[in-house]
Formats: sequence, structure tokens, C-alpha cells
Amino acid sequence: MDSLPDAIVQYILSHMNNARDVAICNCVSKRWKDSTPYIRSLYFPRNSFDNHLGRDSPDDIVLKMISLIENLENLVVYSPFSAAGLASWLTLIGPALRYLELRMDNLAEQQACHEIPSKLDCLMAAENLESLKLWGVLMTRSPNWDVFQKLRNLEIVGARLEDPALSTVLQACPNLTNLLLLGCEGVRSVSIELPYLEQCKLDFYGLGNCSFSMECPKIKVLEVQGCSWIRVREAKYLRYLSIANNAGRVYMVDFEKLGALEFLSIRGVQWCWDAISNMLQWASEVKHLFMKVEFTGDFETLQPFPEVDFVDFFNNHPKLQKFDIHGAMFAALCQKNSLKNVDTGFAIPCLEEVVITVRSPLNAEQKMSTLESLLKYGKNLKAIVIKILQMKSSHSSADDFFDEICRFRYMNRKIVRIE
Repeated sequence: MDSLPDAIVQYILSHMNNARDVAICNCVSKRWKDSTPYIRSLYFPRNSFDNHLGRDSPDDIVLKMISLIENLENLVVYSPFSAAGLASWLTLIGPALRYLELRMDNLAEQQACHEIPSKLDCLMAAENLESLKLWGVLMTRSPNWDVFQKLRNLEIVGARLEDPALSTVLQACPNLTNLLLLGCEGVRSVSIELPYLEQCKLDFYGLGNCSFSMECPKIKVLEVQGCSWIRVREAKYLRYLSIANNAGRVYMVDFEKLGALEFLSIRGVQWCWDAISNMLQWASEVKHLFMKVEFTGDFETLQPFPEVDFVDFFNNHPKLQKFDIHGAMFAALCQKNSLKNVDTGFAIPCLEEVVITVRSPLNAEQKMSTLESLLKYGKNLKAIVIKILQMKSSHSSADDFFDEICRFRYMNRKIVRIE
């Protein structure tokens, strides 16, 4: 290193980002310390101050370090900090910051509701941010934000939210292209109207009875978990859609024609049958369909799926290439009348892979008939994967059914496998 020109040394050391490494390098020589102003990214791990015994507080140490840097663009802080500390950092470097990631750790702090300014309020000092990631956020009151005009990416993981506060945050970020809210509780109703949003992932936990509406004309990827009522307008560019509700019921989904949709996943314990059938109708152009819904029924009574006509289903989804189907939907396709409309010209033209999860030996004959039909009419079928999961029967019929599946697999071993 001693033989290298100053510009090369500065270039090499400017690519360090771990705060501890930067501090060590500052102690090596004056020449190395003089490279500190050229650092563009700084990262403080969770344990940065675990063994700190000095007089300066962690907030002051961070402030001193960032004050040595001329144009800090990326700051990641996982170590604990105070609102006052954050305010002092962002006052110094806020206008230059482009990427900010903070572990807020204030979910359990009662005083966080009353801090003036709060940690969230302080963020407005970094008004030129392009990406903001927050972990462990208490957002029960609306932050004092103006507008982040340049913010394109917003990610909040592990948060306790109130509807007005979330609404304020979204209004302050009008130009987002990517939005991620994971592990968020307290939300009852959320409405998103962002003209440039392309990717959105929402994960609300609790009772699973949240309502969600969206009007984002450029949306391409949408994942929603924990909502019972879902309405999406202007989804003509939507290619990837996943809807799940692990705790509650899905009562209503309202989309328009999903002509660009390539992937659809619907999951949950119970969906209203109208929601399922409408979703399948709108997604007629889908290429990969994943269905894991255990029951239907409009209210608390859990009901099995109604019969689904095998021929109509595949005729209505002519581009389907991969079909991942669990329990209830497979049983619906295996009813005694589901194959009654098969004619000599019927074919499943694009289907290449089917993954079937079987949990019951009931209607074994119809299930075997459906498996054979998939093999017969799937002209381009390359794989059938049969997953035997927690077979719910101690009767000999379970053994007989499994024997039939093993025989089916042996006769078609190039395509069929059992997991």
C-alpha cells in the first residue's frame, strides 16, 4: 500500500463501509485517515457499541465519524440510537444522503409516541432520499413529513401502524416505484394511489380482516397478505399477483381483466367461492397458477369446493404452463361429473408441469382418473409431482390409494414422481 499513489489508496479505502473497519484504518496512518472523506457508504452493525467504555456516547461517535466524510450517500445504522442523535446526524449529512436504512427499535417504547421531534420526524432532514428502509417502527401518530420527491423505494419491516399515520407516509412519497410493508399490525384499512408504483408487497398480521384498495396504473408485481376485502383498479400491466390470508377469510376481490398476468397465487384457510371463481376468470391468461385454499364458504361455516369441470377449467386457461394445486381444488376437479364433457378434440396445449398435494384418500377412483386425464390430454407435459401430505385416514383405503399412486408412478416413471 505504501507504494501506491494517493489516488489509488483513496479509491480502495473509499469502498469500505463497515464503521469498525473505517475506525481501524484511521489509526493506521495519517495517509489512510486522509482517505476517510471519500467514503460514500457507512454501516453500523447491531453490535457496534456492545463493549463501548469510552466517554463519548454512541450517538456522538456516529456524529464524529460521519462529520469526517465529505459526501456520504448511504447510511445504515442497526445499532441503538436516540431521536436527538439521529437529528444531529441528518442535520449534518441529510441533503447528500440517497440511501438510508435504520433499525428504529421503538416498537416497545411508550415515550416514542411523545418524543418531539420523533425519530420519524427527523427523517425529513434527508429530503433527497431515493431509498428508505426502516425496521421496528412505532407509527401510531402521523410523522411530520413534507414530501420526499426523489424517494423511489420505501420498505418498512416490523411496524405497529395506525391508518392515518400510514396514509400520511404514503402521501409524502408520491413518486414511489417500490413499496414493501412487512409484518405490520394495527392496520384496518389501507388505500394506495401512487401513479408510478410498479412493485408492492404488503404483509399485515392480526385478525386478517383488513380492507385494501389500490389505484396504481403502472403496477406490475403485487403481493397482499392479511386482507379480507381487496379492490384493485387499473391493473393492465400486472404480471405477478399473490393474495393470501393466513388468519382470516377472503370475502371479496375486485379486479378488472388481468390480461398481462403470468403468475397467480391464492392461499389461505377460507375464501368465499365467488372470490375464487372471479379470480380464476380474470386470470384466464395466466401461465403459472398456485392454489392453496383449504375451504370455501361465505361465513364461518367451512365448506368444500363445489365441483369444477375439468374441461372448462383448462379451456378457460389455455396458456397455463405450471399448475400447483393443493387439496381442495384438486378434489373439486376430481368429482364424478368433472370429466363428462371430454371430447376427442380436447387438449391441454401448454401445460408442462403439475404439482399436486394430496391429503385424503376419499374419491380415490376419481382422483386417479383425473391424474390419468392430465397425462393423456397434456400434450407437452414434462412432469407430474404428487406430494402425499398428512394423509388423513387410518383406514385401509389410504394404503390402497397410495398403492394406486405408486402404480401410476411406475407406469409413467419418466414424467411422474412422488414426494
